[in-house]
Amino acid sequence: MTHDTSIALLIDADNSPSGKIEEILDELAKYGVINIRRAFGNWKSPHLKGWEGVLHDYAIQPMQQFAYTKGKDATDMAMIIDAMDLLYTKQLDGFCIVSSDSDFTPLVMRIRANGLKVFGFGEKKTPDPFVNACSKFLYLESLGEQAPEEAVVEAKASITNTEVPAAPVAGPAVQPAPVAAKTANVKVGTKELKANTRLVNLLRKSVESAADDEGWAGLGAVGQHISKQASFDSRNYGYAKLKDLFQAIALFEIRKNDKSIFVRDKNKATLELKGAATQ
Repeated sequence: MTHDTSIALLIDADNSPSGKIEEILDELAKYGVINIRRAFGNWKSPHLKGWEGVLHDYAIQPMQQFAYTKGKDATDMAMIIDAMDLLYTKQLDGFCIVSSDSDFTPLVMRIRANGLKVFGFGEKKTPDPFVNACSKFLYLESLGEQAPEEAVVEAKASITNTEVPAAPVAGPAVQPAPVAAKTANVKVGTKELKANTRLVNLLRKSVESAADDEGWAGLGAVGQHISKQASFDSRNYGYAKLKDLFQAIALFEIRKNDKSIFVRDKNKATLELKGAATQ
């Protein structure tokens, strides 16, 4: 009997909109089975009325947390404690943290240090440290677009494998994700994409790592390499597919055949032409 990938979903209801829960569950279902579903908050608060309406529909267990001290986020504390209990008492392959609060960054780094994947979901106001710490982070405003196939394949293949333990140093344990669009459902333009040095370097190095002698790399292999480097999803830039992002940034050649798509850095092609001209 094969082992179903098991994911624990933990929701910071105080800092997450209830209207996106169906899209969150649909996205997570691409990577595994969501065996544990919990939402944390003070359920006596009228602020959580929206969540109360969806808990039973999606089999989410409400976890009551009273605000014992004014000004202190008791919900965050409860989620962190529960996550650590689950980490050591349950046979899990990954966690999903739904929040726009950077307080969960150390928790994400700790879970990843144990070799588990962490999927993050939050609004575009989410601070970058939390976004960067996750294995994969998706802005809630970007949900509804189809996930890039190469990213899904990579996540399914790697979620049950041991990750490289995070280094015990301050700051995110993974390469920071390139800055994405901060406006909902807006495509980042070519000029802005080219100006994003981290994004350009990430794409170029990923193509280079999978390229053949002529500089061509299969898009699937490129996507897999990217997913190992950073918390990255082309939808966060307004593009449903990685191919669309490569086209928009206009720094790469794209070639298709019946089964595959290949990309090549235009700089590589320019160097080849110069070399041929001097011969």
